[in-house]
Amino acid sequence: MTDLRHVFAGGRIGRLALPHRVIMGAMHLGLETRDDGGAALAAFYTERVRGGAGLMVTGGAAVSAVGVGGPTYGVLGEAGFHARLSRVVKEVHDAGGLIALQLFHAGRYAVPAGLRPVAPSAVYSRFSRCEPLALTEAQVRASVDEFARGAAHARELGFDAVEIMGSEGYLIDQFLSPKTNLRDDEWGGDAERRGRFGAEVTRAVREAVGPSFPIIVRFSGLDLMDGGTRPANVFSFTRALVAAGADALNVGIGWHESPVPSVQAIVPPGLWIPFAARLKAAAGGLPVIAGNRVDRVELAASILAGPSVDFVSMARPFLADAKLIDNTLRGRPVNICVACNQACIDRSLDHRDVSCMVNPRAGRELGTAPVRPVRSLRVAIIGGGPAGLQAARQAALLGHSVELYEALDGLGGQFRMACKVPGKSNYRDTIGYFTAELARLGVRVHLNRAIGENDLGLLRSYDRVIVASGVRPHTLSIPGAGLPNVFSYPEAFGDGVLKGRVVIIGGGGIAIDLAHLAGRGESPLNDHERFRREHGLEPGPVLVTANAEVTILQRGSRLAGRTGKSTRWAVLAELRRQGTRVLQGVTYRQITPDGVHITDAAGADRLIEAHVVVIAAGQVADKAVPALAERAGVRYQTAGGARDADGLDAVRAFAEGFAAAAGLGTPDPDDVREKAVHG
Repeated sequence: MTDLRHVFAGGRIGRLALPHRVIMGAMHLGLETRDDGGAALAAFYTERVRGGAGLMVTGGAAVSAVGVGGPTYGVLGEAGFHARLSRVVKEVHDAGGLIALQLFHAGRYAVPAGLRPVAPSAVYSRFSRCEPLALTEAQVRASVDEFARGAAHARELGFDAVEIMGSEGYLIDQFLSPKTNLRDDEWGGDAERRGRFGAEVTRAVREAVGPSFPIIVRFSGLDLMDGGTRPANVFSFTRALVAAGADALNVGIGWHESPVPSVQAIVPPGLWIPFAARLKAAAGGLPVIAGNRVDRVELAASILAGPSVDFVSMARPFLADAKLIDNTLRGRPVNICVACNQACIDRSLDHRDVSCMVNPRAGRELGTAPVRPVRSLRVAIIGGGPAGLQAARQAALLGHSVELYEALDGLGGQFRMACKVPGKSNYRDTIGYFTAELARLGVRVHLNRAIGENDLGLLRSYDRVIVASGVRPHTLSIPGAGLPNVFSYPEAFGDGVLKGRVVIIGGGGIAIDLAHLAGRGESPLNDHERFRREHGLEPGPVLVTANAEVTILQRGSRLAGRTGKSTRWAVLAELRRQGTRVLQGVTYRQITPDGVHITDAAGADRLIEAHVVVIAAGQVADKAVPALAERAGVRYQTAGGARDADGLDAVRAFAEGFAAAAGLGTPDPDDVREKAVHG
């Protein structure tokens, strides 16, 4: 049992007393401009207060229209946004919570409607794909004033604190970095002048809110940019922020343009903590907040047991489990963030509403609270993968009597394979969470129990059936596909298969996972040491012993085309680092014991030698159980792969499982069958 005393010891930021030392970090939700008076935004935060969250930081509130991160960002000074924020503050306080407003300006990362972004200098941004306008000196001073006015608005609205957003490559970071600040005036030219903007913003905010209102400044302890801010200059900037009136320092990591991943699943949890801890001496006694890839409260506890960090910021884990704090404290199952980024960061970058793969209720709290039906139904869930697990849990929460049937010897579906991939071990925790939840909620689970022709009577014994029987591998009609050295992708995830020369046919997410698993190799270094050396953060060899030499063959031209934009680049860079060979635009001719015979993109016939050939060329829906339910005449719904394999991912599977169960109600006796799809 982890000692949680350091988490729940309480703490202070300025004069603000906090109930524990975990802060819910800022997340843009896409709800900030919704025309509902702030109801959905307030519901999101109050649910986390009820789950034990202490101080929460809002997503970025733009201090000017030119600094917004996209169309779903609110702008301080606009009456409608203030009305929504006022509702959030009232409901959070009524629930007993604390909330800070993040003051935000994206600078050259901005996506303002009809306006051109502004920045210290006209340096093109690969992230926003534009060259910003360089701020004049008068405009720089006006930007400082905008932060101050935003802070004054926050205090007037009743927020408990403000956080000045100065990390991740946004405007303050752009002034600090010699890569994006090419000025030679009082706002640039050397390290001291480049740091002046952030210090002046902090000083102006202090003057605007008075001496007792808490101010947190978030800044980059490590920007991970070639030619970026030097560590010595980060230390001097830290001291300047202390002198300017900050009450706490929140240390961020990386820029959106950084070639080094910072929040993806391949980043080991807790990796960045030492980079925040080393700034403690320069903080002048102020609290230091560390974060980035802290995925569970137990890890936060081990961090806080040391002397160099005062608070830990956790953001996405509060999406995965709104009761993260209470569940941990009470020893209950916790739904762990798997850092997939698919429903959170990726959606935010596309200006869509944020949610969570493993918790589809996140961002949908308004109107989706479990409401017990008129009477309890007997519900059968067919399939124990993501869709089935989510459906079973939700149906049980609604008060129904639930039984789950799984054809294999364990729950989890394709997550049982995914958890073997480097960086995806937390997928095993997702299986563990749902397994524990189903036991807690009284769901009867039948393993090794496929539903077949003899089970029509069984299906008819239930009031409702949710079919989540999943997918099966797509087969290719290639001569030689039945040879002993050819494996389907589920077989390839078995122990000891991926050795020697491995050829993977297919270029989707599963093929990439297999290539990563096969080509990763063994190293005597621990995960943190290996990552730091691989990415040039510390000197020394990686010392990898490779198990396989991997080649990916793909008919198309875009590898991992459906992988989210925040993750795809990092995964492909990892494959390049491992030496994975990729051949695209190929035609498969035949498989022999020697390998795969292809015609390459140039029209040449080639043999790609292989000891092992894996076919990972997609999936097809398993329609057998839906057909049985149809024949049985039962009232049923489909979810996940049983509904449609095209474009299927875990986000969709979990969401459809949730929606299918949420749609359960009292059966209409005149309706003998329902085929409904909930997406």
